[in-house]
Amino acid sequence: MAGTCKYGASVQIQWRLGACRHPTPTHNILLSPCGHLYKAKRKGVLLCRYSRPSVLSRSSSRRICSFSFGKMNSGGENGGVTAASAVLSSSAAAVEAEQQKLKKGIAEFYDESSGIWEDIWGDHMHHGFYEPQASVSLSDHRAAQIRMIEEALRFASVSEDPEKRPKSIVDVGCGIGGSSRYLARKYSARSEGITLSPNQAKRAQALAAAQGLGEKVSFQVADALNQPFPNGEFDLVWSMESGEHMPDKAKFVSELARVAAPGGTIIIVTWCHRDLSPTEQSLRPEEQQLLNKICNAFYLPAWCSAADYVKLLQSNSLQDIKVADWSENVAPFWPAVIKSALSWKGITSLLSTGWKTIRGALVMPLMIQGYKKGLIKFAIITCRKSDE
Repeated sequence: MAGTCKYGASVQIQWRLGACRHPTPTHNILLSPCGHLYKAKRKGVLLCRYSRPSVLSRSSSRRICSFSFGKMNSGGENGGVTAASAVLSSSAAAVEAEQQKLKKGIAEFYDESSGIWEDIWGDHMHHGFYEPQASVSLSDHRAAQIRMIEEALRFASVSEDPEKRPKSIVDVGCGIGGSSRYLARKYSARSEGITLSPNQAKRAQALAAAQGLGEKVSFQVADALNQPFPNGEFDLVWSMESGEHMPDKAKFVSELARVAAPGGTIIIVTWCHRDLSPTEQSLRPEEQQLLNKICNAFYLPAWCSAADYVKLLQSNSLQDIKVADWSENVAPFWPAVIKSALSWKGITSLLSTGWKTIRGALVMPLMIQGYKKGLIKFAIITCRKSDE
């Protein structure tokens, strides 16, 4: 079995089918970081959502790890493919504990680091969108962050027609509310933002009030995997660089779909790893090692690919799915962030924060390395919920 980082896992398991009516004695399956996605030698529907190397093990003569595959069920003392029960139910508590630990780390990381980011970069906590090989100043970088929002809206074909434009928006992983306020102002819409960081939610609300948007925009501490909103609440569901923090990508996407109104638009802009080739079951070890270091510094679970997201959107019956790789368009961003961190203001600010922020700054060159190697992809994925 092969794991990814301490906050998630992509696990390969081999087990014996024993009395299974299929003649092949062993089958291989890859459980992806996205939960229910997998690659297998036999067709089936995997009923297990979670996978971690410390929980799932190889079964042989004993029923150590068992799964249910459509009609491919069997049992007996020699092992077999059965309903995921004892092992997986006991592992659920461990998975939940690990997710809670991750969420706590994310909240503390942003509680600690958001102030320094705002001080240097302003209220938009995401990449900028640039022309390839552009040479830009700090003011240009801030303009590029606004352009990122506009390019995402354009890519998703969000209407500006007063009759068709979004009237209700949710910003999932809102940071200090830069996108929420921008979108509310642009569309004269009601906007709600959620974040795991109490400091971010408080600061976002203060900025909204200062900008005269207190009646249109609101923020709260909430979990993106269990959003505190009714079904079909929002015309535009916006996730700008928050998906990479989600430990259960399947649940994340299902929540985005749930809160989207009929006919509503979903926009996901996120970090992904490269798509796997048809002959690959996982990333190469050296690629995974690089991502592990980034995971541990930025409080990220296991990564997935843009292709994984497409499958998840399809499984939720979402329509008009579009994907693009904007890695080249964000290339100037991380060098600029590193340059700002190495300025006198950046260094003194880092030293006044804490170890979580400093550790995050130390691994920023790995983001550049990942992009250059083609391992890290900056993806936009958009879709629409059915009108029905």
